[in-house]
Amino acid sequence: MIGKWWGAWRNKKDNSREDRALQKSLRGVTSVRGVKQLSLGANPLLTSHTPVWRSRLLVAGLALGFVTLAARAAYVQVINNSFFIRQGEVRFTRTLDLPANRGRILDRNGLILASSIPAQAIWAFPEEVDAQADKARLAQMAKLLGMPLKDIEGKLKDEDKTFVYLKRQVDEDTARQIAALQIKGIYQLKEYRRQYPEGASIAHIVGFTDIESHGIEGIERVFDAQLAGKAGSRRVIRDRLGRVVESAGDGVAPVDGKDVHLSIDSKVQYFAWQRLRSAVLAQRAKGGSVVVLDAQTGEVLALANYPSYDPNDRKSLSGEQLRNRALTDVYEPASTIKPITVALGLEHKKITPQTTIATGPGKITIHGATIGDVRNYGDLTVAGVLQKSSNIGTVKIAQRLGSRDMWENMRLLGLGERPDLPFPGVAGGRLRPWKNWRPIEQATISYGYGVSSSLFQITRAYSTFANDGVLLPVKLVRTPDETVPADKGVQVYSSQVAKQMRDMLHRTTLSGGTAQQARTEGYSVGGKTGTARKQIGRRYSETKYRASFVGIAPIDRPRIVVGVMIDEPQNSIYGGAVAAPVFSEVVQQSLRLLGVPPDMSVQAGVVVDAEQESL
Repeated sequence: MIGKWWGAWRNKKDNSREDRALQKSLRGVTSVRGVKQLSLGANPLLTSHTPVWRSRLLVAGLALGFVTLAARAAYVQVINNSFFIRQGEVRFTRTLDLPANRGRILDRNGLILASSIPAQAIWAFPEEVDAQADKARLAQMAKLLGMPLKDIEGKLKDEDKTFVYLKRQVDEDTARQIAALQIKGIYQLKEYRRQYPEGASIAHIVGFTDIESHGIEGIERVFDAQLAGKAGSRRVIRDRLGRVVESAGDGVAPVDGKDVHLSIDSKVQYFAWQRLRSAVLAQRAKGGSVVVLDAQTGEVLALANYPSYDPNDRKSLSGEQLRNRALTDVYEPASTIKPITVALGLEHKKITPQTTIATGPGKITIHGATIGDVRNYGDLTVAGVLQKSSNIGTVKIAQRLGSRDMWENMRLLGLGERPDLPFPGVAGGRLRPWKNWRPIEQATISYGYGVSSSLFQITRAYSTFANDGVLLPVKLVRTPDETVPADKGVQVYSSQVAKQMRDMLHRTTLSGGTAQQARTEGYSVGGKTGTARKQIGRRYSETKYRASFVGIAPIDRPRIVVGVMIDEPQNSIYGGAVAAPVFSEVVQQSLRLLGVPPDMSVQAGVVVDAEQESL
């Protein structure tokens, strides 16, 4: 009974609770034209109580998210921002190199031998170029660049490259015409192109640079650091097409290279090269060289070589063209060394110009080896030994000297050691130590066999005769600072011996001498011929020779020393017939260019009966 009553009471209580809840939820319900409407606030779900822990968890999650984002922002922008800055710069910021203007190379009179002119590099983004749509304009560009269209199309088809050069160092007029074509994906970059106004005549001295303006040969190579200067840079922001939008920060201005002033006289150089080229071609020779030195200062006025090349156009070069033969090629100087032997005999007072030397019967045997002259000259004075170029006479003078004295004298003149010239590949020649000389070697060295030198070395040795016995340091580069005192050089011979040598060398150009074709109209000259057999392997050739002549002018007051060498002449082998005429023409023109007044009124003639020197 009690149980039933309790159950009924619980059911009634529960029903009353549900009625109250329903009434409460229907408080916002109104009737419009008989239709009940429910207010949002009457939704029972909205009136339910949410647990506190759930709202706190939601707020904590949101706070944690904000903290995480703030920490990430701080990490990206403050703590480790360098990586992200770098990545941004890679995509939008570029460092443009601002090329420095390479310094000029000038001759002694300030004439330009090498300079840089503005040019443009034509380049492309291959992926941006529509080769099919722009084929007509690409063909026009190819014609302007002097390139086959297929070559340009081949470069643009390279899918592995995002950047490609089409052609470097294009002149600005051509570049403007290409820009006017407005081909999408084709761009230009400023650079400099090296220009050599004197062309082939000066090529072996000046040298040339590569496409990046780095010195490769000659003065361009030796003084590359001074000429190059220092490139600048500018930070810019570019768009995706590579166009500069704005500058980013301050740039570094380029520092232009410094000029290099040479002792070379470009007019003397050009004339010497012209005369040399004519002689080499006329003789069908392998090549040749001319050296012109200032006897008063030791400066190099000309270094001409043939074959040569045009440094402005170097498409197909060979070693024959690139060699500066006057400095790099060594050979046995033959009879051109005889004046050095005679001068040493005079200096040691073993002989005088009037000393008689018996050269008959035209042959001499030393330790089983026979040395001969072209004919039996009989008794000759020392001056006659030079005039007739007698091997026997020179050997007998050498026999009065010690081998050590001869070696020391040659070393003092610079033979056997590399000349102190700022130039690549300068040869030093060969001069064996005197202790190893046998009597036959002392004999052959006295007239120019068994010793080797370059044309430059033997020409410089003759400068002692022109400068009162003093050997001056050679100079190829001039110092703008004229207050620097000049080096006085080394006294090799006395001034008296030097004058005696000039007089005897002058006699070789007179009637009966071996160098009559060296005579020059208006100027007195003197020198010595040389005809050297070329050594092939361990034997001397019977058909290949080097013809040479080295001399000074004018005789009384020398201004220049000139050396000429022709390699493998075909029409004649003798220095008096091949090299002496080149010497004559170079001397005459050079002295006029230097403003040296004539010292005589002799009319030079063509001589056909000159004496031949002994080989």
